[in-house]
Amino acid sequence: MTTDRAKELSSIKRAIPKIDPAFASPVKNLPPCTFGLEKPSLTHYQSLIRSVIAQQVSTAAAKTITERLKTKCAGSITAQRVGKLSTKELQSVGLTGAKVRTISELTDASLTGAINFRKFTYLSDEEIVAELVPLFGIGRWTAEMFLIFHLGRLDVWPVDDLAVRRGWDNLHGNADPIKPKALSALGEAFAGMRSVVAWYCWRAS
Repeated sequence: MTTDRAKELSSIKRAIPKIDPAFASPVKNLPPCTFGLEKPSLTHYQSLIRSVIAQQVSTAAAKTITERLKTKCAGSITAQRVGKLSTKELQSVGLTGAKVRTISELTDASLTGAINFRKFTYLSDEEIVAELVPLFGIGRWTAEMFLIFHLGRLDVWPVDDLAVRRGWDNLHGNADPIKPKALSALGEAFAGMRSVVAWYCWRAS
C-alpha cells in the first residue's frame, strides 16, 4: 500500500507541472507531498475531535485543551469515555459551549452508529462529507481537512480555504484574489490529484 502510494505521488508530482507550468518551481523546490504514506496515529473519531478543538484557537491552546480532555478520559480520547463526561466536565477543559455541542453530537453519532467510521474506507469523498456536515460545528472545510490529512484522499479541492487561494494567486501572479467558484473550475484540470495541488498552494501562500 505504502509503495503503491509513493509511486502514485511520484507520478502526480511529475504530472502537475505539465498541466500547469506555474507549479514547476514549487514541485521542484518544496518538500514532496506525503498524503497517505503513513498510517494515522489517531482514530477517525480522535482526528475529528482534535479538528474541532483546534477551530479558532492557537496551536498551543488546542494542545493544552486536548491534553486536558485526554486526562479526563483516563489517557485515551474515545467516544465511550467522552460520552460519560457531563457538559460541565467538557467545559472545564476549556471548550466553548459550541464546541461542547459539536463534540457531544459527534460522540453520540459514533456511539449510536449514526456514523459508522469503519465504512469510511469504502465511501467516496462526497459520501463522507455528507455523513459529517449534518453535525453541528462540522462544516465542509473540516470534513475536507479530515479527508486530506487523516484519510489521505488525493482528489479533494478545498477552494474555501483562504491559504489555498492565496497560494494559487502567488504562484500565478494574480493581481486580484481568485474566488472559490473560479478556482473550483480551474481545479478540474487536476482531477485525481487536487489534494496534492492544494498541498503546494498551501506552501506557496
